[in-house]
Amino acid sequence: MTNWDDLRIFLAVARTGSISGAASLLGVQHSTISRRMRKMEQTLGARLVERKKTGYELTPAGENVKQAALRVETEVLGVDGAVLGKDSNLVGPLRVTAINNMASSVLMPMFSSFSRAYPRVDLHIAVSNIDSSLAQREADVAIRLTNTPTDTLIGKRMVTVASTIYGSRDYLETVREQRREPKWVGVECCEFHKSWTRHSRGEQGHNFYCDDTLLTLAAIREGMGVSYLPCFMGDAEPLLERYREPDPSHNLGLWILLHPDLRRTARVLAFRDHMISAVNEMKDLFEGNIQDRDLPARKRGA
Repeated sequence: MTNWDDLRIFLAVARTGSISGAASLLGVQHSTISRRMRKMEQTLGARLVERKKTGYELTPAGENVKQAALRVETEVLGVDGAVLGKDSNLVGPLRVTAINNMASSVLMPMFSSFSRAYPRVDLHIAVSNIDSSLAQREADVAIRLTNTPTDTLIGKRMVTVASTIYGSRDYLETVREQRREPKWVGVECCEFHKSWTRHSRGEQGHNFYCDDTLLTLAAIREGMGVSYLPCFMGDAEPLLERYREPDPSHNLGLWILLHPDLRRTARVLAFRDHMISAVNEMKDLFEGNIQDRDLPARKRGA
């Protein structure tokens, strides 16, 4: 027999497909994951994973262990949820996952003000464009851009996020003077931007690609071409301007999501209410309603 800690490590390897991924997920050393996996295989007398070019794959024995581990996990998380759900103290850890371009920019002042208001809550921010599994307690709260949130989670749509095409002011001025079509920056950051770009650029190809929205912003700033950005990023950047006005069909919802087990947890609810209020105060920025005259002087080059 093995213990829950071993099964938790095994499930992390199974989910991420690598020792390093499991180590990052659990916040432990790479060597710890390797050692515990070897010991678990020795205890069970069977190989659980095989290393392939694409990562670790489960053996038939590993698949059997995974199913058993998932059942144990369900029971453990059920107990954890029952305890957490009755928590009424604004004390303890709070794990939040948000996409990188928001967490490092427009959301950071909101996170900061929450920490000042609730100093006994240990706020952990993880950036990811991939949904962390709230069911597996990889996070307590997720902030996501989507129009189709997972229906098994409790969520609220905080605001609509508009997007449009941006270019640097100097680059777009040159394009207009030469009366030519702009080049497009190739984006691979998300399916939204990829599909919008394919539709807008026509047959034009790319010779420069980015897989992160912050990288796309930097490329546009350097005059590499035009690309889609959320208005909260593009309108706040002094060197950029809109190439065209936002298309309402590209609007996305900004959601705050939590697991049903945490619907009575005080620190989770305090964070949810704080974020809803803070986001609402910046509603015009998110919805693309801030025009050039409304932006700070530095935006207008004053």
